[in-house]
Amino acid sequence: MAPDTSFLLIGKLATQANTTKDTIRHYDQLGLLKSRKRQAGSRLYTEFHSECIERIELIKSAQAIGFTLTEIKDSLNDYYDGHLNLDDQLMLTQQKLTQVKKQQANINRMVELLTERIKVLERMKADSTYNIDGADCKIPNAAPPL
Repeated sequence: MAPDTSFLLIGKLATQANTTKDTIRHYDQLGLLKSRKRQAGSRLYTEFHSECIERIELIKSAQAIGFTLTEIKDSLNDYYDGHLNLDDQLMLTQQKLTQVKKQQANINRMVELLTERIKVLERMKADSTYNIDGADCKIPNAAPPL
């Protein structure tokens, strides 16, 4: 009987999916990939269906837009099982957008604060007689520590 060519060993899958074997093992452990075990002599091999190449691409795309592997898992399995609820996906994606916008606002604030700090440090460096004012060390409009 000829070997089933629709299944790939981990090295071949990693090469074809442009990722690492460790990433594939991690995805498999989390249930993001479909695999099967095959005994060959005293060795036990894990084989992956060729559809895993597309699954890995989808996982990487979802990660690139901010979704965690846990968030991806249910949606990915629902997609492949034909049970994808578009209303749920729309809601999850809208929630992710809101979360990313908050992160963006925090990053923008950090950029402003770092830019101000650089200006203060440059003034201090340029003027050796510059006296450090306590206000120079404080973060303007910062919330008090928790």
